Amino acid sequence: MTRRIDLVEDLGEGFGPWRMGDDAALLDILTSANIACGFHAGDSQIMDETVRACVQRGVGIGAHPSFPDLQGFGRREMALTADEVRTDVLYQFGALQAFAAFHGTTVTHIAPHGRLGNLVAVREDYAEAVATAAQRIDPELIVLAQDGRLADAARAAGLRVGIVGIADRAYEDDGTLVPRTEPGAVIHGGEEIRRRTVRMVVDGVIESRNGVLIPVVCDTVLVHGDTAGAVDLARGIREGLEDSGVEIAPLADWLE
Repeated sequence: MTRRIDLVEDLGEGFGPWRMGDDAALLDILTSANIACGFHAGDSQIMDETVRACVQRGVGIGAHPSFPDLQGFGRREMALTADEVRTDVLYQFGALQAFAAFHGTTVTHIAPHGRLGNLVAVREDYAEAVATAAQRIDPELIVLAQDGRLADAARAAGLRVGIVGIADRAYEDDGTLVPRTEPGAVIHGGEEIRRRTVRMVVDGVIESRNGVLIPVVCDTVLVHGDTAGAVDLARGIREGLEDSGVEIAPLADWLE
């Protein structure tokens, strides 16, 4: 059977006249998008433009909620309660959902961003908050997550889960990501990223920073839009996967 995979990028990560990534170029490569909802990046104009562009290209739309941390780009830890996490997720999803409705489409997945995304993998209270919000919003939503607490909570709530393999980040031996504050946390070599991603998708393993082979079953591959050379990296990943016989398709079209 042909292996299928979704390619997802973080888009809409700008504010006002400032834009972080080359979203237009990335939209020609990826099949799904995590769209910033205003708390770590994004504003009404950018969200509108990004949703419109996704609809025009048939790219799946996902909410990318964050801690309320514009200055820190959502990558700093904040002492929020689980209830605050829940209401922040609802607020951000609701904003994106309005733009999706205006453009005649729906939000098909949710993928927590940055430090929130890291913490929901290990904190049960945060994971339950996000899963509960997602299930109440739409029982058909797909939750994008690494293996961990959020994936477990989402499955327990009856939601579909898309496991994310992250192409341009180094892994610890336990399968968590190396913190961005440490050297080597972000991988920049295009050929290395392409090789690691193909191995992750086709062989189901990824090598930790200590050389340990970690089993990985992923449904979608993420390259961060703010990584240097993100367009070339995404293009190389897509070519490498297609050369290996992998079908690239939006997650919502095939995930059961």
